[in-house]
Amino acid sequence: MIANPRKATSPLIILFIGILAVSAASLLIRFAQREAPSLVIAAFRMTIAALLVAPFCMKTFINEIKAASGSTRFLLGLSGLFLAFHFASWITSLEYTSVASSVVLVTTAPLWVALLSPIFLNEKITRWILFGLAISLLGSIVVGISSACSIQTGKWACENMSELFHGRALLGNALALAGAFLSAGYLMVGRKVRDKVSLSTYIFAVYSTSAMVLLLLVCINGEKLTGYSPQTYLWLLGLALIPQIIGHSAFNWALKYLSAAYVSIALLGEPIGTVILTMIFLRESPSALELVGGGLILLGILVATRSQRTKQVVG
Repeated sequence: MIANPRKATSPLIILFIGILAVSAASLLIRFAQREAPSLVIAAFRMTIAALLVAPFCMKTFINEIKAASGSTRFLLGLSGLFLAFHFASWITSLEYTSVASSVVLVTTAPLWVALLSPIFLNEKITRWILFGLAISLLGSIVVGISSACSIQTGKWACENMSELFHGRALLGNALALAGAFLSAGYLMVGRKVRDKVSLSTYIFAVYSTSAMVLLLLVCINGEKLTGYSPQTYLWLLGLALIPQIIGHSAFNWALKYLSAAYVSIALLGEPIGTVILTMIFLRESPSALELVGGGLILLGILVATRSQRTKQVVG
């Protein structure tokens, strides 16, 4: 729901910028994974992000936290926990299961947001949100299985599909699904608490909490934080700057004006941006299935946007 009709266009633009920013995540993670373990990448992403925003957020954060209620503080911490374990579970899932399986499962997050928002946020899910969700989820599934399937001579041809949910991949699939639940929790808690605190207080509280949790997990897992090449640290810095500070902060800002369900659907546009970036930087052309899936995702987002425009007119 849009809180102020005069700000109706702005949240959609900021959300679009956020989608472009987070689209760089997969590319930067791919580069960083040449040396660094997944959990270390997640920890560096959040730690660097928290340190970079600290000088700009600390004064406001201290003042607002002092005045905040216990429930608000709890929600800020909870959001940070959800984000930390989302990254930990989703990125780790890629070590156990295929990218296709992980993408299909982790992109079910909007489904859980749509199902749980009426209960926890008292937000009515309109038919346009549901239509857009269905179309976008279908597109995400198509993009997800594109690595295992292709269109050959007008027919579907899928290889190794039986391996997507078999044997060792079972743990990876469970982690990816857990990542979807945690992402849904992160978005819903953010929607609930963003009316109570400023953006600077919210992102610093969430990013710093997430960073501390991930660093603890790195220590428990016995991973090292040093000894990587300067180039790897450069990729980690880029991951913190672009997808996290620009991308996630844009989403968190938009959550004050747009429903959690709509924001979660818009996030499904990330694979489209990722495909475009891989074309530019890795010279990898999208497959026919990726193009079809991307078109469905865009259509679903446009359908869901109709709901937001309707709320603007009604006001």
